[in-house]
Amino acid sequence: MASIFGHGIVGYTISKVAQDKNMTVLVMVAVFSAMLPDFDVIGFAFGIPYASPIGHRGFTHSILFALLWAVLSMLFFGKNHKKLWFLIIFFSTVSHGVLDAMTTGGLGVGFLIPFDNSRFFFPFSPLVVSPIGITNFFSEWGFRVIISELKYVLLPCIFIFGIRIIIKSLDKSKEI
Repeated sequence: MASIFGHGIVGYTISKVAQDKNMTVLVMVAVFSAMLPDFDVIGFAFGIPYASPIGHRGFTHSILFALLWAVLSMLFFGKNHKKLWFLIIFFSTVSHGVLDAMTTGGLGVGFLIPFDNSRFFFPFSPLVVSPIGITNFFSEWGFRVIISELKYVLLPCIFIFGIRIIIKSLDKSKEI
């Protein structure tokens, strides 16, 4: 998996780039949604095998899970901005599996669970897989994860923010 920080940064970026309003709750839910699929690691404590459809990188990393979570979030929080909520939460949640499919380890991501239990990786895997657990994260391995995420997650997010700022400033200059 990518680190919890990398996932959160992507959720934050999606939420801030996709909307102009100051919607703090939407940003917080988007960041949470980008991290949510990794709550499946609790399955290890209950003896659920990694390769199980409900194991790590299984159902909670699927497109169906992202759809269900986005609908639930939209209905619960969306109020007047249901489409915006749905899209931001859906893409934030799906981004988790996308990042995990770009890592160097694990069993792949179950994007199509429950319809197909296959696990997938992308051909481009620049992200060093993050260790599970805080203790292992504060090591040389964790440092390598941070470096790979700086290059392949944070810098692209900053670039996207830069493009968004340029577009907003061009729109404001047209109003004058």
